[in-house]
Amino acid sequence: MKDWFVEKLLENTVKKLNENLFKAAYFSERKSLIGAILDTVPEKATIGIGGSVTVREIGIVEILKERGHIVFDHWQDTLSAEAKAEARRSQLNCDVFITGTNAITQNGELVNMDGVGNRVASMIYAPKHVIVVAGYNKIVKDIPSAIERIKSVAAPMNAKRLNLPLPCTELGYCTDCKSERRICRILTIIQRKPAETDISIFLLKEDIGF
Repeated sequence: MKDWFVEKLLENTVKKLNENLFKAAYFSERKSLIGAILDTVPEKATIGIGGSVTVREIGIVEILKERGHIVFDHWQDTLSAEAKAEARRSQLNCDVFITGTNAITQNGELVNMDGVGNRVASMIYAPKHVIVVAGYNKIVKDIPSAIERIKSVAAPMNAKRLNLPLPCTELGYCTDCKSERRICRILTIIQRKPAETDISIFLLKEDIGF
């Protein structure tokens, strides 16, 4: 029954995303999802990688590097602060930007919260193509539910991942803090495909990322 429920959730959400002019599809296994990404990415294309646990969990970053692509990834531990900032700027002008999303509504909308803004900026305009990867756990009823998911799930976990001294890393939930280290700064809602940006949304029948 759970498999049936998840498949219906994915099927219905993909239908709404396509109605909103995104190119959406869902996959039952990672291998098929990775194949779809590789089919979408042109040879020799430069790749930007957004701040996404989901994207890194499926292993696509290493696969693209092995295929010979130039990859702009600001999560590399060896990079200096200046190099990380340069990688973020390069993501704005790459051929393909690959990222996750904080939430997808059942009406086919993408809802995200950023601290720096490079991820959401790259999702909206400049890269020739954007690929969004998400597990079914990112699907929520509507925009208020999406914002609640970000504040109660995604933001605290991301703040903990970054080991930031914030109230949410102590309490496990958002207090709408005023901290200078706050990561919830920029809220974006993409209700339809942006006029000049092609966005493919690949959903996975798996609870992945946060």
